[in-house]
Amino acid sequence: MRLKIIRLITGGLFGFIAAGLFYTQVIQGEYFFRLSVNNRIRVVPMEGWRGQIKDRSGKVLADNRLSYDVMVTPQEIGDATGLFRFLGETLGVKEQAIARRYGRKKNAPFAPVVIAQDVSKEEAIVIEENKYRFPSLFVQESYRRFYPLGENSAHVLGYVGKMSVAQRDRFREYGYSMESVVGYSGVEEYYDNYLRGKEGGLQIEVNSRGQQVRLLGFRESQKGQDITLTIDSEVQQDVIELLADRAGVVIIMDMDSGEILGMTSSPGFDPNIFVGSRDPGEINRIFADPLAPAINRAITGLFPPGSVFKVIMAIAGLDTKKIIPSTSFVCPGFYQLRKAVFRCTHVHGTQDLIGALAHSCNVYFYNVGLLLGVDAINHYARLMGLGEKISIDLPYEQSGSVPSREQRRLEGRGGWHAGDTLNLSIGQGEVQVTPLQLVRLMTLVARNGWIVQPHVIKAVGETAVDKFTDERKVKIDEEVLETVRKGLRGAVADGEGTARVIGDLPDLYVAGKTGTAQTSGGKKNHAWFAGYAKGEVRNIAFCVLLEHGGSSYNACLLAKDLLMRMKEKKIL
Repeated sequence: MRLKIIRLITGGLFGFIAAGLFYTQVIQGEYFFRLSVNNRIRVVPMEGWRGQIKDRSGKVLADNRLSYDVMVTPQEIGDATGLFRFLGETLGVKEQAIARRYGRKKNAPFAPVVIAQDVSKEEAIVIEENKYRFPSLFVQESYRRFYPLGENSAHVLGYVGKMSVAQRDRFREYGYSMESVVGYSGVEEYYDNYLRGKEGGLQIEVNSRGQQVRLLGFRESQKGQDITLTIDSEVQQDVIELLADRAGVVIIMDMDSGEILGMTSSPGFDPNIFVGSRDPGEINRIFADPLAPAINRAITGLFPPGSVFKVIMAIAGLDTKKIIPSTSFVCPGFYQLRKAVFRCTHVHGTQDLIGALAHSCNVYFYNVGLLLGVDAINHYARLMGLGEKISIDLPYEQSGSVPSREQRRLEGRGGWHAGDTLNLSIGQGEVQVTPLQLVRLMTLVARNGWIVQPHVIKAVGETAVDKFTDERKVKIDEEVLETVRKGLRGAVADGEGTARVIGDLPDLYVAGKTGTAQTSGGKKNHAWFAGYAKGEVRNIAFCVLLEHGGSSYNACLLAKDLLMRMKEKKIL
């Protein structure tokens, strides 16, 4: 009886094993076959070169240069101590640091480990000459991004670097590997899909111990597409020189096409630091700098517009018929609202609208603001494009803000008061704009309400980009805009205009609005001059902002110098 039970148990066990084998080999056979193939075959990726970025005349702004990386194949290492000592002596790095780097980056016996990147040609030659001593050691040609003009156009271009941990899972389905170089900020990020090369690599068969058996295949990597920008690098260089050590922004846009000829944010940075620096402290210093050189103030910086906002006040007053061009107010140098006194820059006396724009009379626009009310001011500011993104083809653009009665209520900050309206009427208080928004505002005024889409891309490869050619018209009476244009021209041409320092430039018609925006914390005011110029070659809208630059007179001086340089170089 006992023997019979043992036989039944033994038979049952064998039957269970047979069923398991049948399930594994027949039913699940294809699944495990795929796993075995995946375990047997390894892919070593090879990054493709990024496409070049050029300015409008074909000058290269972002290029690639040959680089040498020192690699070690783990399965072929014999004398690890000797190898690390040799590399330390050759590269001028401590032996322990190389050993730690090797330990961190080692993934598999067949997968080469990057010991050092971008070594000098001399160091690469020494290493190649000693390969007979260390068979696991080799030098691989690679590439590094290179920005030949350094700081020129840095904020437009952005920079490149290895993918962050957060990006790896998000971008893996788009063909990015863990070692992929991606764009950060600027064109490098916005147009990364075009610029990024197609990855190639080696397909290697390995044995059960992970050792390479043979090379199964090779796919050559492909270079990314070149991109041509609307940017003029000569204009950019002129602006860098004119801004010198000052914080600020200069934007120049062809107002008939929307092409950005210049966009410079100061202070700037050299994007080469993010690519080839062996000192991490250099990068940390850029991000830790209180002047924020990595920030593109042209589209990300938010500032009170000061008196430039009076352009919107004039449009709103005329369009709602609250005022007409001849409507006058007396400026005694201040406006009394109950016990509060709101100052003007001068005693202007009696002013009509055109004179108030040319002379930037606060008292005039205090009166217009009270006639309009906050709701109408908010409506026209948004109609003119403030408080919303322009959607330029660069990342991290800010929308700015235009205050309203409803916003105050929703945020639980009490009601809206007449004093708030007076501050808003001269571009102070809670209104904030980007410099690019004021460029578009000037375009709208200069072109009778027609506006174009600002952009920095001109061509991808040999194909011109034409998706930004559509224009749209803001519904404002053309007579309203003609009156405003007279006021903006008066700021330059009137003997008492706030931008009279610009004067009459040969063969140029210049108009614009100055602004001196108050700041908090006892700092100097922001200096603005936004306007447009019509020349023989093209018509442009522009904006100059000197952050904490004091009087708008300083912004006008810079604008004058820039316009003269552009005229001499036949850009205008």
